[in-house]
Amino acid sequence: MTTHSEPLVVHPIGWVESSLNDLAAAPKQGNEGAPDAWLVFNPDVAAGLRDLRIGTEILVLTWLDRGRRDVLTVHPRGDTTRDERGVFSTRSPNRPNPIGLHPVEIVSVDGTRLLVRNLEAIDGTPILDIKPLHAGQRPDAAASAAGHSVTRHDETAGISSQTRADGRGLNH
Repeated sequence: MTTHSEPLVVHPIGWVESSLNDLAAAPKQGNEGAPDAWLVFNPDVAAGLRDLRIGTEILVLTWLDRGRRDVLTVHPRGDTTRDERGVFSTRSPNRPNPIGLHPVEIVSVDGTRLLVRNLEAIDGTPILDIKPLHAGQRPDAAASAAGHSVTRHDETAGISSQTRADGRGLNH
């Protein structure tokens, strides 16, 4: 167990190979025109990839190594006409621990390389981990970024509500 003062050590398991090389020109989210990209894994994690198949949706966790780590407030999406917000209420890559979350779909498997759709990560971005997304398990942030509605269930009240990406309720 680590204490609050001990540093964490995380080792990348691979990296991104993408045609995206310029952070300023890259889409903010994968569903905003991101190209297909390769996830290239270190050979020592090959056994962990064996059950991944074409069509599988995964969540890629990356280390946004070009992000600034001293940022605590941002203008959402870099739009200075919008009020600043605390970085933890945004998906900004600039944050104390710049971990990226990328829901993608596998379109090809080639040994320790996975070709994925809709990845906005820059070429060379380190990969920390991947996890499968099961049916109906896409993250709210990805659904909201895509403009889809998000259904939440209030366990205590036993009711469901549906909201749009802008946070307003939907009438059925």
